[in-house]
Amino acid sequence: MTIRVLIADDQQLVRTGFQMILDAQPDMEVVAAVADGAEAVSEARRLRPDVCLLDIRMPKLDGIEVTRALAGPGVENPLRVVIVTTFDLDEYVYGALRSGATGFLLKDSGPTLLIEAVRAAAAGDALVSPSVTVRLLQHLSQPRRAAPPMKDPLTDRELDVVRLVARGRTNQEVAAELFVSLSTVKTHLGSIQAKLGVRNRVEIAAWAWESGVVS
Repeated sequence: MTIRVLIADDQQLVRTGFQMILDAQPDMEVVAAVADGAEAVSEARRLRPDVCLLDIRMPKLDGIEVTRALAGPGVENPLRVVIVTTFDLDEYVYGALRSGATGFLLKDSGPTLLIEAVRAAAAGDALVSPSVTVRLLQHLSQPRRAAPPMKDPLTDRELDVVRLVARGRTNQEVAAELFVSLSTVKTHLGSIQAKLGVRNRVEIAAWAWESGVVS
């Protein structure tokens, strides 16, 4: 199955570079490469790509607004959005995370991580590099308030999984560190998402930093 990708970035060099990398993969096809946020929303709604690869700073609509329009909490049949950014735009990335982004990628991460991020998003998972997860969320999400009591609290093992996810561990790494199977980790993640009312591991990480589960 071919993964259909939309690229939105106001720099032509970035768009061209990303498109060359992705189109060279046997299982990927770039269906649109646009230069501003308004066109990104329009083309994404028209083409329904499997993955939208968005820059943060773009003309007309920025990456946060585009993410909210395509994947926000109230969106029916949300699209999968991966944000491409530089660390000095961390507060914008945090806004995108809360708006429904499922992955983060630094622009200088290289082609291998770009390809992995697209494949992860297409599979319904999220690739968040440890450097982005830890440095970004630790920088921005100092606990602001005590988390309200949960109707169905997380178990101790679920909290272990949450802490590792918040530090950028992959499912395989979580399984190895906790000495459990990969399917067990996925079961825990499903339960955690249901209890927290979140949609993906990125929002799990955000909750962990905001509520002080990790510090």
